[in-house]
Amino acid sequence: MVATVVPQKLPEVLPTGRLSAAGRPAPAIREQLRRIPGGRNALTVIGAWAQSFGVVAAAAVVNRWWAYVAAFFLAGRGFALLNILGHEAAHRLLFARRGINDFVGRWMLAYPAFTPFDVYRRSHMAHHRDEMGPDEPDLGLYSGYPISRASMRRKLVRDASGISGWKNLTPLLKATTRPRSRGTALRILGVQAVIWGAMWAASGRWWLYPLLWFAPWMTVWRVLNRLRAIAEHAGMERSSDRRKTTHVVRQRPFARFWMVPYHTGWHLAHHVDMGIPWRRLPVLHQELVDAGWITPELEYPGYTSLWRALASG
Repeated sequence: MVATVVPQKLPEVLPTGRLSAAGRPAPAIREQLRRIPGGRNALTVIGAWAQSFGVVAAAAVVNRWWAYVAAFFLAGRGFALLNILGHEAAHRLLFARRGINDFVGRWMLAYPAFTPFDVYRRSHMAHHRDEMGPDEPDLGLYSGYPISRASMRRKLVRDASGISGWKNLTPLLKATTRPRSRGTALRILGVQAVIWGAMWAASGRWWLYPLLWFAPWMTVWRVLNRLRAIAEHAGMERSSDRRKTTHVVRQRPFARFWMVPYHTGWHLAHHVDMGIPWRRLPVLHQELVDAGWITPELEYPGYTSLWRALASG
């Protein structure tokens, strides 16, 4: 068993003329990095929808077993696309106009992915305020690592079999009976009903939605979400130095396609300055590398090597 994955020796090279002691860009640089390209982001949202629902439509047209199998897994990836863009909207970084940002974040990204947008925003801001602290909302995903391979296998089996999905669905169903949360829950379920109806009307097959939307959310997305989440923070510790709270992983095309689209894999840069939109995170990451704040010793060569470190023995 690995005793710890928290880096112990960190170079003290900041501040510089371009970066503060915490790694944040100087005001002039930060102003450039914080620009939100609304038009490009609108096309990105449309592209996420095309990829997420397009695979279902393609499977219905092909109407072969292998097409449905492929669509099942690719629809699970679709939830990564929608949720990560929803995360961007939760940070108010998708569109400069708040009303447009929140409308798209709720109705086009979060609700189709079964996510209560405003609840998520509040909890996610708590995550950024104090990673691994006593009010960390995602501590259940990160705590206790490193773990044994058997324990990791059990977690992934629960995810892949729908057990974790049911655990996540139950609060949404219960929320329909509570006055304070009923509105949001019913809006989410209403959006799901519209998606189901649209798939049924377009294909004539009522079972497309449960097979190629609901089931991938219950299974494939749960696996992808756990693997991404633990690759971000598992095994780390509470610290004001974000290098001790957040992993650095080299970004490769396969992982970016399946699990960490929209530059979300440059996660340390995001935690250093959560006001930088996703398109500019690689730029901030490179600034941190050039300053010597992020060193090769901190970077895992890929996600599999990090998962092995988090689940050994």
